Amino acid sequence: MLQNDTLQFLRELKENNNKPWFEANKTRYQQAQADILHMVERWIQDMSRYDEDLSLLDPKKCVFRIYRDARFSADKSPYKSNLGAYLNKGGKATNTAGYYMHIEPGNCFFGAGNYMPMPDELAKIRQEIDYNFEDFRKMVSAKKFHDTFGALSTENKLKRAPKGYEEDNPAIEYLKLKGFTVFKKMDDSELLQKDFPKKLTQLSLQAKPFVDFLNNSLA
Repeated sequence: MLQNDTLQFLRELKENNNKPWFEANKTRYQQAQADILHMVERWIQDMSRYDEDLSLLDPKKCVFRIYRDARFSADKSPYKSNLGAYLNKGGKATNTAGYYMHIEPGNCFFGAGNYMPMPDELAKIRQEIDYNFEDFRKMVSAKKFHDTFGALSTENKLKRAPKGYEEDNPAIEYLKLKGFTVFKKMDDSELLQKDFPKKLTQLSLQAKPFVDFLNNSLA
């Protein structure tokens, strides 16, 4: 489980997003980072029993930086108000599908999939869905999967069929997607419970066939 101090640090950071406050609370930040790192180490350990590729991951390289790149943003806040970690084959340097945990008071969630594949990767995923649509449809519409995650995210979905596909294609609503992700909202209190590591692994395993499908399409 995570420590309540980690969530409290993030709450206060959101209200005091400036360098002087952050520097004065640097020790608390380091403790929060250690807390997240411990979570990731356990997550990798548990998931490695089901996916050997994940056993090669460096926990420190799975955790996202809290420092924002504000050079091209109207929001000049120097820090993110969340902490997050991503487990995927090959690590964050590769654009493979994986599992994500977002830790932000009031907006915690688990996610899985491939958020924004590059054009050549997107083409391969679409082709795999087109060729194996019945298997894909059964997978994402299975009761347990749908009850947990709902429908795939439609963020940035195309209004028209992508090049090379017709509107009457049975898979067209999925082929219009530019990312392939699912999410599960989590209450802050869930992250503080002793069974949180087990729950995180259970969610990952429920999403694993979906993640495997996406990664197999890129192989």
